[in-house]
Amino acid sequence: MQTVGDDMDDDKPITEQAMDTITAAVETTKDAAVTAVKQVKKAAKKVAKKVAPKKASKKKAKKAAKKTSKKAAKKTSKKAAKKSSKKAAKKTAKKTAKKATKKAAKSKKKAKR
Repeated sequence: MQTVGDDMDDDKPITEQAMDTITAAVETTKDAAVTAVKQVKKAAKKVAKKVAPKKASKKKAKKAAKKTSKKAAKKTSKKAAKKSSKKAAKKTAKKTAKKATKKAAKSKKKAKR
């Protein structure tokens, strides 16, 4: 077992020995701080990696929602156009049929006279 004084160098003044000890302590502390900073940076990167894909997926989801809403709007407009064209065709067909029946009735009346 060593006593406290065994470590000291008798040739060096006490102030110099104290400075050496303090310098060693500062270097150790600095190394520890650098290591801690590195670990914190690493952890932050991990967290950023975990968070980043979520943001991307949100963007993708937004894009997909936009696309689907566009598609739905297109579909509904197409359906509406189809319906209106069908209605118009039906109407014209009805009108022509009505006219044809009126004409037929007129021609029958003329034939009777």
